[in-house]
Amino acid sequence: MTVNVRIAPSPTGLLHIGNIRAALFNFLFARKNGGKFMLRLDDTDGTRSTPEFAAAIERDLTWLGLTWDSFGRQSDRVARYAEVLETLKVSGRVYACYETQAELDLKRKTQLGRGLPPVYDRAALKLTDADRASLEAKGRKPHWRFKLNHADVVWDDLIQGHKAYPASAISDPVLVREDGVPLYTFCSVVDDIDDKTTHIIRGEDHVTNTAVQIQIWQAITDAPPPVFAHMPLIVSANGIEMSKRLGTLSIASMRDEMEVEPMAINSLLAKLGTSEAIAPRLTLDELAAEFDFGKISHSTPKFDLEELKSLNAKILHITPFEAVRDRLAAMGMDGADKAFWNVARANIAVLSDVREWWQVVRGPVTPVVADSTFLAEAASALPSGAWNGDTWQEWTGKVKEKTGRKGKDLFMPLRLALTAHEHGPEMKFLLPMIGEKRTRDLLAGKAA
Repeated sequence: MTVNVRIAPSPTGLLHIGNIRAALFNFLFARKNGGKFMLRLDDTDGTRSTPEFAAAIERDLTWLGLTWDSFGRQSDRVARYAEVLETLKVSGRVYACYETQAELDLKRKTQLGRGLPPVYDRAALKLTDADRASLEAKGRKPHWRFKLNHADVVWDDLIQGHKAYPASAISDPVLVREDGVPLYTFCSVVDDIDDKTTHIIRGEDHVTNTAVQIQIWQAITDAPPPVFAHMPLIVSANGIEMSKRLGTLSIASMRDEMEVEPMAINSLLAKLGTSEAIAPRLTLDELAAEFDFGKISHSTPKFDLEELKSLNAKILHITPFEAVRDRLAAMGMDGADKAFWNVARANIAVLSDVREWWQVVRGPVTPVVADSTFLAEAASALPSGAWNGDTWQEWTGKVKEKTGRKGKDLFMPLRLALTAHEHGPEMKFLLPMIGEKRTRDLLAGKAA
């Protein structure tokens, strides 16, 4: 069996960490099993879905490396949904309802006030043909509900284990609104049938949807429903649930404002809420090889932005030069080579931090001078000839003999004069890159 999975975001807002975790799990599961990963836009709600958000979804997923094997839009399949609705009408599994939203709200309020669950009372099933004709003559248009069988819906969940959900505790779901717009619950099932979806991996907030959708699936086709996996919902470090509409921790803001690396996000989300330690990974193939539903915890995982920032630095510290060569050039560092990158990368938290060390080796740098006499003596002890990784030790050894200084009193004034920073890469690596001429100028207190 070929594994077919999908994600079906609504283009009504920006993707956030919670959305991406679901997308990543689907992608990794497909990659590990040689399957297919589909992006399907749930865009039948024309009043809220926008082309801008649709483009943002594609951009975010592509940036993260979560590229799809096939693509679809539910708005292109309205005729197909209408066709399936007709078959459900014939089989008696859907029925026309005429209550307004205000009337439904009043029913729910009354039920709650009596201590009853707010489940639709199926009043529409009692309408006669004459009743329906009268309502339609008054301008009422029906919405269509699916008639659930009031039995437990059972399935074996890859994360939560055996599930038995009582359908009697659920309102008959609306499949098509009175304006003719088909809803997610219905469209998703039809699409999954037609796309031959084998596994549905999503948040535990969809458990009720799953119970409903299994019954809808079985009413449409004899093919077995997909295998389901419901993961605990991710929350922020302060326990607040992620919200796409509020833009909470959106992928766009992490990329464009916080400068987070895509593999930092992937590495964190792949292990967050699992029994495995969170560690930097450079490729999705590494994460796919390690993916295992059995390692996913049932507890609520908390996303900590500080943990992501720390992981981002670790990712950069092990990223090879070949992976950033073009990005460095695009930042104006055309002469940056492997040697420079290997020295600078251990001292950055985001990629743009590397500019600081590029300026140190290429200038201009305004030296920090506390004792010009000491720096003049240090300059007189500079070695001649080609400089290499041993030059710093050779030079500071001579300065120590000449001035009697040692430790911080010896090294810090030299570092400040040459880099204007108290901390950073080892000077034995930086000094050859700075070069003899600039070193002499900086020791003389000249910006260079």
